[in-house]
Amino acid sequence: MADCCSTDGSRKDGYDLAVIGAGSAGFSAAITAAEQGANVVLIGHGLIGGTCVNVGCVPSKTMIRAAEALHGARAASRFPGLAGEAHVADWRVLIAAKDDLVGTLRQKKYIDLLSEYDGIAYLEGAARLNGAGVLVNDSPVAAGNIIVATGASQAVPGIPGIENVPYLTSTTALETNQQPRSLLVIGGGYIGCELAQMFARTGTAVTLVTRSRLLPEAEPEIAQALARYLAKEGITVRAGLTYSRIEQQNGETTLTIDVDGRAETLTAERVLVTTGRTPNTADLGLNESGVKRASGGGIIVDDRMRTSKSGVYAAGDVTGRDQFVYMAAYGAKLAAHNALNGDSFVYDNTAMPWVVFTDPQVAGVGLSERQARQRGFDVKTSVALLDQVPRALAARDTRGLIKLVADAETDRLHGAQILAPEGADSIQTAVLAIKHGMTAKALGETIFPYLTTVEGLKLAAQGFGKDVAKLSCCAG
Repeated sequence: MADCCSTDGSRKDGYDLAVIGAGSAGFSAAITAAEQGANVVLIGHGLIGGTCVNVGCVPSKTMIRAAEALHGARAASRFPGLAGEAHVADWRVLIAAKDDLVGTLRQKKYIDLLSEYDGIAYLEGAARLNGAGVLVNDSPVAAGNIIVATGASQAVPGIPGIENVPYLTSTTALETNQQPRSLLVIGGGYIGCELAQMFARTGTAVTLVTRSRLLPEAEPEIAQALARYLAKEGITVRAGLTYSRIEQQNGETTLTIDVDGRAETLTAERVLVTTGRTPNTADLGLNESGVKRASGGGIIVDDRMRTSKSGVYAAGDVTGRDQFVYMAAYGAKLAAHNALNGDSFVYDNTAMPWVVFTDPQVAGVGLSERQARQRGFDVKTSVALLDQVPRALAARDTRGLIKLVADAETDRLHGAQILAPEGADSIQTAVLAIKHGMTAKALGETIFPYLTTVEGLKLAAQGFGKDVAKLSCCAG
């Protein structure tokens, strides 16, 4: 790479593609382009690897697994004759182990990969669009096409007084060397639910507050059930409220809320803000370059990942849609193909799975009942409780349910959601069913392995036409 580049890291004759952002989306775009023989410049600013490996998926999921281990030991008594107990012996050691995992994956899956692709040059610096390409640390880098993949950052709610409170974010909460005695979690989305349960299981007293309800995009039956399960673990869940003011007094944080016109105060040692993420679009020169953004700040792209500016594409969380790491990588791959090959690849999220790593896990794909009806479909639904699933009975853990949404006329599946301890690993079957246009009848007639959680999908599909409680094991 050094032979073709000037001292500032740029090729004298320019690059085929410039990728701004060195996270999952940026690496996906750069690798895809390099595999096609293109010369690519990947521009990173800050910690290489982006959100997922550094401060998102990897650190949170290993901590969630640790908390699950604690809970599993304590819940052993659900089996007659068993007893168990576990506790956090050393919080700092747990955090250090998490940091070690993050560092290892960052090195192996990002830093070390750069030398594996001769077509990728890496530049570190603040990037900004200009008319001919990009500026990196105010030095011009010429490129035929550009992909913006700068991700997103923690959004801060507009609660009066929040600017004077040393609140935690999903990033800093996983970095603290002192476990909070009590924690107030603001926001009932997937991050709030996951971290609230994780901290509660490790010994923190947790209160979870949200304006609407938990997991607003999930089916109501699933959100309500999850709220009950969290409450049974000692988490105080408060929903359907407004925030009036937040302040810190005497080393504790106090949140004043309004519930049906009545003011209440909630107090905790620390507060964790999990109210969504904002696309990283500041200082990129988007307005000057003619790249339009949506009201939420995300870069507007069409189904080919093209922005309003010719030759400029965008992918990942910076677009403000489908903010999952695998969708960021998918969209970036399409953007790279389109930038180099004439815009023939179309973004399709019809069968996009999503997972919430609570326990039970929540997973879904396709349309919810409400979304399907809003789109004008005449639908039918089937709900199978986990107490009808042999796997759950054998595990003595029947927390959860499975809900399917199908077209009332054609029987074609529109969506599926699962609330189950192993729901994350079961949703892919529903993904394939929806991707390939299966009907509920066909899913119900498919052979599933016995004593698996995914068998619940078969039972839910059969539930459209029969009472599955009247079936023997493996019948139907």
